[in-house]
Parts: sequence; structure tokens; C-alpha cells
Amino acid sequence: MIEASGFREAMSLLTTAVNVVTTNGDTGRHGFTASAVCSVTDTPPTLLVCMNQASRSHSHFIDNKTLSVNVLGTQHQQLSNVFASRLSSAERFAHGAWTELSTGAPVLEDALVSFDCEIEQVQEVGTHSVFMCRVVAIKQSGSAGINDESLVYFNRAYARVGQTDLA
Repeated sequence: MIEASGFREAMSLLTTAVNVVTTNGDTGRHGFTASAVCSVTDTPPTLLVCMNQASRSHSHFIDNKTLSVNVLGTQHQQLSNVFASRLSSAERFAHGAWTELSTGAPVLEDALVSFDCEIEQVQEVGTHSVFMCRVVAIKQSGSAGINDESLVYFNRAYARVGQTDLA
């Protein structure tokens, strides 16, 4: 049997993008830092987002049925820490410049890319909820280009990944 601590240790070696996932609705704006985000299919455009059920924001995402995935660049390391902290939702959103697209979930203006989504299915798996999210709008950074670097997490530390010339 695989122990949880051994699994976590092994998973620390899986490089993941760092994202701030947000929602907005009757109970206000909420968000958290997430690395468990991936594409599912392009027809229809669908993302999978995992969230700990013990998170104080969990019920807001369930109730609102919308979210935005904001993919962070290296300049957003502090923002990632803010959304992973114990700060209140209002204090978290005081950092960064925010707008919205179709669903009303907060979109980080200078994110590398933001995916605005409607949550179509929720599956509980162990300690987490898996949100299956239909993408209804996408906003790419106006400055996206060869000098952009993505903020990633590897071996329990932030790292950067950027486009390189492989030719």
C-alpha cells in the first residue's frame, strides 16, 4: 500500500503550472492558488480543476458554479503566495488588477492566459472535489510573447519555464 506521505513526496517531482482560481457570486469574490489544473478536451473546451473540500472557499465555488483559471507568470509569485495564505478574500483581491469576462469570476488582467468557465460537474474524490469546467471565454495577455515565463512549482519551490529557441 502506498502511504500518503510517500505519494506527496513523489508528486513534488511533478512540475505543475501555478494558477489562481477565482469565483464570484452572491457571497462575494473568492480565490485560491492551484496547481491541479489540466485540459480535458477541446471539443467542447473543458478544464479540470481540483480543490480541497476543507478549503474555506469550497462552498462558494460549489454555489456559484463558475470559476476563472488565471495562469501565472513569474512576476506573479507574490500573488500566488497571497492566494495560498490565510488572508481574507477581500485582502487577497487587493493584490493584482482584476476584470471579468462572461461569468463574472475575477480575471487577472496581466495573467499569461485566463480561462473563464462554468462548472458543469463536481466529483468528490477523497479529500478533494474535481470540477469539470466548460470554458466559455479566454483572455490572453496582450503582451504574450517570447519573453514570457510561466510560474511553475517543482520540488516544493517556484521555478520558471519560458519559451526557448530549439532550432
